[in-house]
Amino acid sequence: MQKSASSTNLGPGGLDIAQSFFRPIHGASPPPPTSRNTKISVIGIGNVGMAIAQTILTQDLADELALVDVNADKLRGEMLDLQHAAAFLPRTTISASVDYSSTVGSDLLIVTAGARQIPGESRLNLVQRNLALFSKIIPPLSAGSPEAILLIVSNPVDVLTYVAWKLSGFPTNRVIGSGTNLDSSRFRFLIADHLDVNAQDVQAYIMGEHGDTSVALWSSISVGGVPILSFLERQEIAYEKQTLENIHKEVVQGAYEVIGLKGYTSWAIGYSVTNLARTILRDQHRVHPVSVLAKGLYGIDGEVFLSLPTQLGRRGVLGVTNLHLTEEESQQLKESALAIMEVQSQLGI
Repeated sequence: MQKSASSTNLGPGGLDIAQSFFRPIHGASPPPPTSRNTKISVIGIGNVGMAIAQTILTQDLADELALVDVNADKLRGEMLDLQHAAAFLPRTTISASVDYSSTVGSDLLIVTAGARQIPGESRLNLVQRNLALFSKIIPPLSAGSPEAILLIVSNPVDVLTYVAWKLSGFPTNRVIGSGTNLDSSRFRFLIADHLDVNAQDVQAYIMGEHGDTSVALWSSISVGGVPILSFLERQEIAYEKQTLENIHKEVVQGAYEVIGLKGYTSWAIGYSVTNLARTILRDQHRVHPVSVLAKGLYGIDGEVFLSLPTQLGRRGVLGVTNLHLTEEESQQLKESALAIMEVQSQLGI
């Protein structure tokens, strides 16, 4: 199931009429034998996958966008729906297929596919079902695009990013999880809301697991370049630690609240992942809190993926920021790593 037939094949017997429609100018050089296009593939076109695809299109990040899913009818319907908006979007070739071969030659592979948690199901059982799914998805993706960057969005994202790394055989710099990039955005929004400032002026990170054991880095938060906690202390302005903990709790519970109200999350994660795609493909060298291999960093031992402030570019992970953590934050980060590794240790890979 590929893209719909090109409108240039309207002549008799499918004759390509483009050469008749457009005439070359005098003295023009012939087209180059090859052209380098940017190709993004989105695997899994549920609410999250389609929000990512739609945002990628509106932000003009790809020349080619390949959609892959097991539901052939929904897949074709989504492809056609996007193609019919071509007059309102930057030019992008959109294809859709149930076959992973359609992703061959991708620069960025975005994986959102994953099993949904059944009510009452343990986290470990969900991870094991997703491991079985990833065992079918990741090998053909990595074989077809051996130079691509893998961006994992499926949950639990830290464990599944580790799984994708093991199954792909890719170097660690080219396997990234969306991690706490969105959590950090929620964090910045809540702080900005409390202080009545623009969220873009707030510098704040959530580190560690994308989940219950995440770590809010209060010690490094700044607004307009002013470190918040040290400012409050210098000005002798009292604040309650419980207030800070409540803000962090709101961050952790944010997705659950959205799911409880509308049934799923989509737009925020769509913008978050597209934000990462832009930094990577445009080689912007920006710092994002994403899930990367943390071995040897911040006192963490063992092969575990969790979110750290990471510089990203065209080669994927360029480096991890060397932030100063308080003793409490450092201990919380290590505990977060242990919680993830406990799940990993039961997967047998």
